Amino acid sequence: MALADFESSSEFSDVERIVLRYAVALTQTPVEVSDDLFDQLKRQFNERQLVEFYLSHRLGEYRARFNHAFGIEAEGFSEGAFCALPARKA
Repeated sequence: MALADFESSSEFSDVERIVLRYAVALTQTPVEVSDDLFDQLKRQFNERQLVEFYLSHRLGEYRARFNHAFGIEAEGFSEGAFCALPARKA
């Protein structure tokens, strides 16, 4: 389960860790993306790529929240697979 421990896992590159940090920041309420993190992203990706990533992420989160609000449950297609939630800061 490398994703749950992406910061220290050797499974991810430095760029992948930056993207995962951004994804975690986008899921916080309220959303808090530091200037430093955004600067790291801008060094790796162009504006078009950043917009595409942001929109893709937010669409997925929108769909998940919509489904939850309307009581739409999983259909069992994942057969026990799941996405681990990031650890919450104390």
